[in-house]
Amino acid sequence: MRGTAVVVGGGIGGLAAALGLRRIGWEVRVVERAAVLADAGAGISLHANGLRALDAVGAGAAVRAAARPQYTGGTRTPSGRWLSRMDGTVLERRLGTPIVGIPRAELHRLLRAALPAECLLTGVTVDTLDLSAADRARVPVGDGALDADLVVAADGVHSRLRGLLFPDHPGPVYAGSTVLRAITEGPLETGTDFALTWGEGAEFGHIAFADGRAEWHAVLTAPAGVRHTDPLAVLRRRFADWHEPVRALLAATRPEAVLHHDIHELLTPLPSFVAGRVALLGDAAHAMTPHLGQGACQALEDAATLAAALAGESSVGAALARYDAERRPRAQAVARAARQAGRMGQGLSHPLAVALRNTGLRLAPSRATMGAILRHADWAPPSLV
Repeated sequence: MRGTAVVVGGGIGGLAAALGLRRIGWEVRVVERAAVLADAGAGISLHANGLRALDAVGAGAAVRAAARPQYTGGTRTPSGRWLSRMDGTVLERRLGTPIVGIPRAELHRLLRAALPAECLLTGVTVDTLDLSAADRARVPVGDGALDADLVVAADGVHSRLRGLLFPDHPGPVYAGSTVLRAITEGPLETGTDFALTWGEGAEFGHIAFADGRAEWHAVLTAPAGVRHTDPLAVLRRRFADWHEPVRALLAATRPEAVLHHDIHELLTPLPSFVAGRVALLGDAAHAMTPHLGQGACQALEDAATLAAALAGESSVGAALARYDAERRPRAQAVARAARQAGRMGQGLSHPLAVALRNTGLRLAPSRATMGAILRHADWAPPSLV
């Protein structure tokens, strides 16, 4: 089956969906609200499931070439004591690839580069849809409209289209944590390819990139909406007695490079990832907390699965029913697991609870840590042919 699609949202999931649809012979337009694609963002880790999904839509090789494998790392306490370690070579043997780290802007650029320039419309906000016709959808764009067999709603955690299609759904809620992140100004020796450190009500992590720079993030339990005049100074005080390279990462960062966002999630699961001729994808469908590093990977899984369903079914309706049946249970289960991981990690603030968790992690066998990663990363995309 071939047809035309409009993808609303030019983020990672939306671009991957466009690549997958074009790979099965569909005509695609991506409509993006931002007028200028400034390639803002920090860093991202991609697990085997995300990389396999990228392979399926045709972008895996380019992303791997630009990314840095994560062979060394683990979880520590603020004093620097290791709670658990992860061996990326073991993951590579089990899954065919280690986890990789890449600047988010570079990932966006690579996905866009794989699409013809005329596929992307910028500076266009989609607030409504015309779904009155049984066999077509109409997407208002400026003074005109785009007709399509399929609309992909990939417009993020605060999705306008989700609110339109599911008006009784409560929408995203504040998860109780805020995240500050940045990329260092220049190369920095971090000692490991990645690491997480859990303190009381705080998490600090880093990802090393192929060019020697590193991304860091700080997740803090805090009220929603709190902002600081000088967030970098606040973080330097907050993490002043934490182990290196935490302080070195902050010292290597320009104040204007720090991004600050409150974390929102879909605490109430959607009853469906489809409505009529619309498929919801990525954060629009299953916004989750970042504690498993699976948000983007799940969006990429969505993209590959949607393309495979459309390639394998004789009608859009049948394909979307298959997409919902294959994606909703898994994505919502991963979202629940991410929420639980946050509660057991950065979400713990009582010293006794933190001590009990740390003891449990230190005593856990390494295969338990590996099993937790494999549980979500060991996924293979359906065939697009």
